[in-house]
Amino acid sequence: MAGGRRQAPPREDVLAAAMAMIAERGLERLTMAALGHEVGMSSGHLVYYFRSKDELLLRTLEWSEERLGAERSRLLARPATARERLDAYVGLYVPDGHRDPHWTLWLEVWNRSQNADADARDRQAAIEGAWHRDLVALLAEGVSHGEFRRVDPDRYAARLRALLDGLSIHVAIGLRGADRPQVLGHVREFLAETLLADA
Repeated sequence: MAGGRRQAPPREDVLAAAMAMIAERGLERLTMAALGHEVGMSSGHLVYYFRSKDELLLRTLEWSEERLGAERSRLLARPATARERLDAYVGLYVPDGHRDPHWTLWLEVWNRSQNADADARDRQAAIEGAWHRDLVALLAEGVSHGEFRRVDPDRYAARLRALLDGLSIHVAIGLRGADRPQVLGHVREFLAETLLADA
C-alpha cells in the first residue's frame, strides 16, 4: 500500500538468505547490514529479531533442519527395504560438495559450541538427536527383519554417524581427494563389512 509501513519479508526469505550468505562468506564475515540489504530490512530489525549472529546461525540451522527432517521422514517412510532406506539416509546426510550450505552451517555451529550457552547446546542436541533416533529405528528394523547383522542399533548408529560426520567434513571443507562419490564408496564398504555380512 502506498505510504504504508513496509512489510517485513517472510521468515523463510530471511533464513534462506542468511544460509546462502553464511555458506558463501562464513559467519564472521556476514554483517547484519549486508543481510538486511539482501532482504530489505534494517540491521536494527534483524538484531531485534535474532539478538546476535550466533542466534541467527542457530535459527538458520534449525530452519534448514526442519526441511531436511521432512525429507528424511519421507525417505524413511517409503515402501523399500531397510538397506535401500539406509542408502537414502546416507545420501541425505553426506554433503553435495565443497561449501555445501547445510554443512557450512553445521561447521559454524560446531566451531562455536565450546562457548555456547546451555540453551544453544540443548537446541543443537535436539537436532542431532533426531538424526540419531531415525537411524536407530531403521537399524533396529533391519536387524529384526534379518536384513542386517545382529548389532546394537544405538551403538552402531553412534559409530556410523561419527564416520559420516568425519568424512562429510572432509567433503564440506574441500579436502583434496575427498569428494561425495568417494565418501559414499567408503560408507558402502563399511556397511558391507560391518552390517550386511552374514545377514
